[in-house]
Amino acid sequence: MPYSLKKLFGKPGFVIDEYIAGKRVNHFRPISMVIVLATIYAMIYHLLNLNDRPTLDQSSELIVEKVFEHYYWFVVATIPIYALTTFIMFKKTGYNFFFEFIIFEAFKTSQSLVVHILFLPVLYFFKDRSVFNTISHLLLVLDFILILWINKQFFKNLSLSQVLIKSLASYLMYLILSLILIVIIIILFGLDR
Repeated sequence: MPYSLKKLFGKPGFVIDEYIAGKRVNHFRPISMVIVLATIYAMIYHLLNLNDRPTLDQSSELIVEKVFEHYYWFVVATIPIYALTTFIMFKKTGYNFFFEFIIFEAFKTSQSLVVHILFLPVLYFFKDRSVFNTISHLLLVLDFILILWINKQFFKNLSLSQVLIKSLASYLMYLILSLILIVIIIILFGLDR
């Protein structure tokens, strides 16, 4: 796993392209890596007791808090959603949705999880609501920058402007679909209390 993560932060698009092409000997399986990293995130999040924050007063803050609290399963559960939105935007590149885009998004999610894990201690030391909101917005921006970097390397035949537009559209579709899923889950399971 350290080898795969090191490569993901070096030349992520090329690593994913090689993995899909069959060069897998030294790499940790992407779905397994997501599950391991999500478990590490969950353990650290709960060991640091990051749920101990002032009472929320807005439903939008509640949604953000629930996503961070359950980020570990949220990212695993939404890999197919993100794979679908990426497939829709990049379908003319010739990759197969069921295999290549799921693998692609699992690697991207692993990279994102590492960044989020690194920010957990910051959340621990700054439990103020405004700092939490600032960090959550910063992480959204960092996630998109990483996505753009990976997509540009992976979809190397497309221009930077094409990758930027398609990545932004894919990311926005993913966020909207994920938000709808979160709201449905909150309503169905009464997590708003």
